[in-house]
Amino acid sequence: MHPNINKYKHIFFDLDRTIWDFDNNALETFQDIYKKYRLEQIFKSFDSFYNTYLKHNERLWEKYREGKLEKLVFSYKRFALTLEEFGVSNEILAKEIAHDYILINPTKKRLFPFAHEILYYLHKKYKLYIITNGFKEVQLSKLKNSNLDKYFSKVITSEEAGAQKPDPVIFNYALNVVNACKNESLMIGDDFKSDVLGAKRFGLDQVFFNPKKKNYKEGVTYEITSLKELQGLL
Repeated sequence: MHPNINKYKHIFFDLDRTIWDFDNNALETFQDIYKKYRLEQIFKSFDSFYNTYLKHNERLWEKYREGKLEKLVFSYKRFALTLEEFGVSNEILAKEIAHDYILINPTKKRLFPFAHEILYYLHKKYKLYIITNGFKEVQLSKLKNSNLDKYFSKVITSEEAGAQKPDPVIFNYALNVVNACKNESLMIGDDFKSDVLGAKRFGLDQVFFNPKKKNYKEGVTYEITSLKELQGLL
């Protein structure tokens, strides 16, 4: 055990791709949507639909993160552009798909291995919280449907903080909301830029959850490739 590990009282988790298996849950959701709307009539294949969406979503998410795009516009525009790329200009259909995505996605329950086991272990020893850039209503539904909400004292979203990770504003907001000090707090997340560097530059210790063993240049406080490793660390 690390010599300074006993100083922590407050542990902040990212949700998507750290605890909740965003990629596999999203894939299942899109398969449901593809079937429901008979999108094989528009797209060459499911992969062409999904990969085109991912391209537009990534670009628009960056704009949304920077405050250049409103939430409601972002929510349907990524689907509208996906349809348009295959010759279909139909804003109503795009909005219907967007609505279903927001409805269906949080009902999926795939988690990373050992999620419940480690959260059960940690929540008896520490105060646990979520810090997320995701939409509030969606993230709360994910936690409830996956039976994860019982572990967390507070869910802090970028919407209520008025800033998204890695902006120091959201980390400062989170600490103020739960009345925590920097030196007693730890941030755990998979996104090196948003979770790890964001926390580091704000002055928080970090755990980089790195199951894919991605390379990185800047130093981190701790690194794990499985959530189970937290039991040996904390």
